[in-house]
Amino acid sequence: MIERIKTIIAHYDLSIRAFAIKCGLKDNTLTNQLNGVRELSLATVNAILSTFEDISSEWLLRGKGTMLLSDVEHERNIIPDSNMERMNRLVDTIATLQGALNEKDKTIKLLEEKVKRLETELAMIKNERKIG
Repeated sequence: MIERIKTIIAHYDLSIRAFAIKCGLKDNTLTNQLNGVRELSLATVNAILSTFEDISSEWLLRGKGTMLLSDVEHERNIIPDSNMERMNRLVDTIATLQGALNEKDKTIKLLEEKVKRLETELAMIKNERKIG
């Protein structure tokens, strides 16, 4: 999907910074996502599809079909406001859950490091008892 986003950026002849601003994204966040430093988020994909309504979501998400929608397809893909509001709430919920998962991952990593430290200390204490 990263390559398809780069194709969109090139198609509109925008810099990554200009593209990020147009989509309402942080330049640094988008750059990190495109370079693989951070995972591509659903919020980023949603922002791109909301900003560039002529881009086929099927093409962006799955690589199927053509990049640009025809006028007929574009009319068919317009999402009613109530559905868009619900989708935005779901995107917000997903972003919140992703943040919580990231925090859990950090906690797990810290706890794993602590366990390793304690195991090392325990091994040292056992060695000292054997020697002494």
